[in-house]
Amino acid sequence: MSKRSIKKEAIEWGKALLYAIVAATIIRLFVFETMLVPTGSMIPTINVGDRLFIEKVTYTAREPEIGDIVVFWSPFIDERAQTMLRWFDKFMDLFAPARFKGHVKYVKRLVGKPGDVLQIKLSEDGNYHLFINGEIPDVLKDVVYSPEGIFSNPELLNLFIKASRLRDNSNEYKVFLQNIARQDAYTANLVFSVVGGMYPVPLGIPFAETYDKLYENIDLSKYIRKTIDGVEVEIPQGFYFFMGDNTKDSFDSRYFGFVPKDHVIGRPILRIWPLKEFGPVQGR
Repeated sequence: MSKRSIKKEAIEWGKALLYAIVAATIIRLFVFETMLVPTGSMIPTINVGDRLFIEKVTYTAREPEIGDIVVFWSPFIDERAQTMLRWFDKFMDLFAPARFKGHVKYVKRLVGKPGDVLQIKLSEDGNYHLFINGEIPDVLKDVVYSPEGIFSNPELLNLFIKASRLRDNSNEYKVFLQNIARQDAYTANLVFSVVGGMYPVPLGIPFAETYDKLYENIDLSKYIRKTIDGVEVEIPQGFYFFMGDNTKDSFDSRYFGFVPKDHVIGRPILRIWPLKEFGPVQGR
């Protein structure tokens, strides 16, 4: 084979590789992608270590419905979850919009849309259930939810935000946590474990970095409020509310609040790993 032929063939292979990269990038940005599930918040529906195939087209044509399993970008920078990502996931996330740098993919079930009012309270069967606009949706009637997070303490989000502003100043941060602990040791431990910032929990969630902008025009006290029945949460326009199926061990909107609509990535349609569990992701 002549040098000219070799050069021509190399150019053709180079073009083919370039076209393949461009096509794969377009598919990754607009059609499909994958995610590794690092936590057990969706057990038994989705397990730790599952790799999911995410379809991104459906929710560009319509909104997700109550009960849908949805993949979305966390509404905050999650330092701890970033350390759990594999090299493949870190590489693929390089193609994500720049505004989501430091954010990670979460998979939860949609339980609240704009205008919905949520309560977690005892029902006739003696268990806590999620009431949406005064009723338990059929799709969630078998789920027992715990009235934790903002359903227990409507000031929790504000505490997270204040703590994240102080966490780089160890002295002020300690005083802040001590003041909370005098009234509620559990809440103080929760704030420290989530926000992090000091040994032995150096990594966490610096809420203020993103939430000051996210809730710039929202008065949280108008949407997370105490009533004679406990705490009710109203979903602001432009936001969703998500919770995990493993309701006693799920870091979800009960703790991190509202998720902007434009953070939605898509819906998981297939479990591709582990191979023995290969198959569609089951909904309710």
